[in-house]
Amino acid sequence: MKALIFAAGLGTRLKPITDRLPKALVTVDGRTLLDRTIERLIDAQASEIVVNVHHLGDQIVEFLAAKNYHVSVKISDERAKILDTGGGLKKAFTCFSNTDDPILVHNVDILHNADLTALYRASLRGQVTLMVSDRPTSRYLLFDENDRMCGWTNIKTGEVRTPYDHLDLTKMRRLAFSGIHCVKPEVVRMMDTMPEVFPIMDFYISRCHEIDIRAYVPQDLRLLDVGKIDSLSAAEAFVKTL
Repeated sequence: MKALIFAAGLGTRLKPITDRLPKALVTVDGRTLLDRTIERLIDAQASEIVVNVHHLGDQIVEFLAAKNYHVSVKISDERAKILDTGGGLKKAFTCFSNTDDPILVHNVDILHNADLTALYRASLRGQVTLMVSDRPTSRYLLFDENDRMCGWTNIKTGEVRTPYDHLDLTKMRRLAFSGIHCVKPEVVRMMDTMPEVFPIMDFYISRCHEIDIRAYVPQDLRLLDVGKIDSLSAAEAFVKTL
């Protein structure tokens, strides 16, 4: 398995902690979010891991240099300019020694109980496989009866984004993205025409009529986004249940 950890974010919702620490090195129950994510990926048989860095990236580079994970862990360096998630994936893709296998992409601030090996196996079905759930949110991805992505909606504003004309929203299944997905190399190569900086989900939404993007819904998924200061205490309790 090849894996990419998105760790370049500014972590603005975790200020003032992230004034001095990158979000990836925030600790939960004595361990950094980055260390927890890497260990989960190794447990899922990841043999090569790339970590992208930007905000206070020197600290992440030093942290990884002091570790020995017994697998290849490389840096995709965005310290000069943050590239957003799409640009970040496009740049990180060149860091992998083998670009024939699907890449499991994992946000560094997501804690969960999902079986990542099962997600990776499921990724053989489509070109992109998004781990999703029916958790409540205001923004949902839209999937048809075959679990294929057809668009996106914000239920608070009523906005719908889709490349399909006359999409029947009543037939769509609304599911929330988890921040974890698998993408096949041919899809990354389709990003060659994209600008240097772009969000990956905007790319998926605009191209879902051309790319086979599938939903993967784990059973009994428990997930916590450690994105805000008030989520840290919940995270301390959450990791003790995993």
